[in-house]
Amino acid sequence: MIGFIGSVFSPWYRWSGRRDPQDHCCINVATYGPKGRFTMTDRGRAALRQSEDVFEVGPSSMRWEGDRLLIEVNEISSPPLISRVRGTITLHPEALFGQIHALTPDARHRWQPFAPIARIEVDLSPAHRWQGHGYFDANFGETALETDFDYWTWGRFPHAGGARCFYDATLRDGTHQSTALAFHPDGRMEDVAPPPKARMARSLWAVRRETRADAGFTPRQELAMLDAPFYTRATVRTRIDGQESVGVHEALDLRRFASPLLKPMLALRVPRRRNWRFQDGG
Repeated sequence: MIGFIGSVFSPWYRWSGRRDPQDHCCINVATYGPKGRFTMTDRGRAALRQSEDVFEVGPSSMRWEGDRLLIEVNEISSPPLISRVRGTITLHPEALFGQIHALTPDARHRWQPFAPIARIEVDLSPAHRWQGHGYFDANFGETALETDFDYWTWGRFPHAGGARCFYDATLRDGTHQSTALAFHPDGRMEDVAPPPKARMARSLWAVRRETRADAGFTPRQELAMLDAPFYTRATVRTRIDGQESVGVHEALDLRRFASPLLKPMLALRVPRRRNWRFQDGG
């Protein structure tokens, strides 16, 4: 799930000229498998409330309660499987990390992995109840993604009791930006030399995919999660420093995303509810 202020993948935000991020916010939830659902309702500024510990968008929210992050979901999924998605997600960080990492040389785009090592509990309708690895981060940007990027991949892989994260981007000017980090349960973080890039099979929409893997190892998809003409998310098996790991991987083609032909297609999956308001008037 992703919380947005200035919903970067919303066609409504793009059509508005991206002048008012708070008027295009949402909490996006995607579940997978036979009863998987996708929710991404674009809401107006009246549906947004924030405090130091709470982020609310319409009927869904994220809040810190002590040392855990509690996410309460109450959304309607988009076509073709329209139904209510309701329940809780609880994230228990092993450690919190405060470092912010620039994704472009001018730092107009930044990434902050708050809790790359965490435990998660999921209880969502319909029929999604499980526990496992969790991850919590944030991205910040001062311009549209397609203004500065052509393509990027990201991956988070459990490794030696902690996690490895890789961010690889191709900028519009053709230069490349790479970030490779190792996170440890005791709160230590270090830059590491990444393994070589390795190609994977393309997605269902033929989005190019690559990740980091030891020389001679071919990474492969374990579970398809989300496929769009410009974006793919999957669990991927790779090998890092001799240790095989299954983690979450994404690839994003910003040249495809920039096409105006995609925006009406996205509008079918991203409904707009401009006038939603809190019942208590707060």
